[in-house]
Amino acid sequence: MNSDFYRLAVSSHFSNFPKSFSLRKKVPWWYQILNPQSKFVAKWNRTFFYVCIAALFLDPLYFYFPITGDKACMQTDLVLGVFVTFSRTVADLFFLFHMVLKFRTAYIAPTSRVYGRKELVTDPRDIASRYLKHDFVVDLLATLPLPQIVVWFVIPAVKDSTVAHVNHTLSLIVLIQFIPRLFQIFPLQRRILKTGGLVAKTALAGALYNLGFYMLASHVLGATWYVASIQRQYECWRITCRKEMNRTHSPSCSPSFLDCATIDYRERQAWFKRTRVLSDCDALNNKNEFQFGLFADAFTDHVSSSRFIQKYFYCLWWGLKNLSSYGQNLQTSTYIGETLFSSFICIAGLILFAHLIGNMQNYLQSTTARIEEWRLRQKDT
Repeated sequence: MNSDFYRLAVSSHFSNFPKSFSLRKKVPWWYQILNPQSKFVAKWNRTFFYVCIAALFLDPLYFYFPITGDKACMQTDLVLGVFVTFSRTVADLFFLFHMVLKFRTAYIAPTSRVYGRKELVTDPRDIASRYLKHDFVVDLLATLPLPQIVVWFVIPAVKDSTVAHVNHTLSLIVLIQFIPRLFQIFPLQRRILKTGGLVAKTALAGALYNLGFYMLASHVLGATWYVASIQRQYECWRITCRKEMNRTHSPSCSPSFLDCATIDYRERQAWFKRTRVLSDCDALNNKNEFQFGLFADAFTDHVSSSRFIQKYFYCLWWGLKNLSSYGQNLQTSTYIGETLFSSFICIAGLILFAHLIGNMQNYLQSTTARIEEWRLRQKDT
């Protein structure tokens, strides 16, 4: 099918021809080119915008996969893994459908904007070429189900894979994919503002919308703090295990003992009866050489061994508290990772709080302006 037929089909679909126009009924839906200013595209952009925000809340839940207990080992929460995998797969289908729509959505020719005509480019080849050059790579990186593939296919296929390896690999994949998913929101928000004028139509909705981004930052920060705490605990176990391997009078330790998959092994049970890994890695004991710093609360308050709901709300509160106070109450050790993390919390708290107050003020001012406009109209009437 040539480009002339495409232009004829699109012109019949978006022009003011009567409904009985024959060609409009003959064109299949997969050949139609959508108008970027149509109601369907506007509703889809708003729906997909909320899906993107929900997906940003969903991805940090992968950080809650590792669990530690009183047996000095680490395991994975399979129930949470199944729930997050299913929810994220549903969200990925929305991302995939959004990519398909972009291949079938016309765009305004840049040269026509100079003269104010705003002509639509409806050739599928031009649309695809423009999309592949601009937003395709970011959308593809945001759509790929990388965490699901890593958790359920790559890690089980790797020999001698431990929970620590799963934790490191999964955290890295989620953080890398979180960036393109975050960048997808900003151009989508600009399109909504061009078509609808406001993302939220009332001042209350606008305040809740901006507060939601602040809660998102707290959610991400709390989940990052949790997975870093688990990693800090595992690092202490690993150092103690290495010391016991080098001592002749100490019980023999193996790095595989730190995985709960070996908890029923006889060698592991014999080692656990005589090891000092629990006493040397106790966050409550201030005399230990290993310093937990700002990650000590995860173990003094038994966060790592709590149920998911309790764990999630505690981490959310931790992130919200330290973002609001700019990390002033954090007690860090000399570990460089903690000092960098605390510095990031301080800077992020300042930026997000200023952004939240500024956006709320703008929504309140816009609402006041609309009320004043309505009052003047009533007076003129």
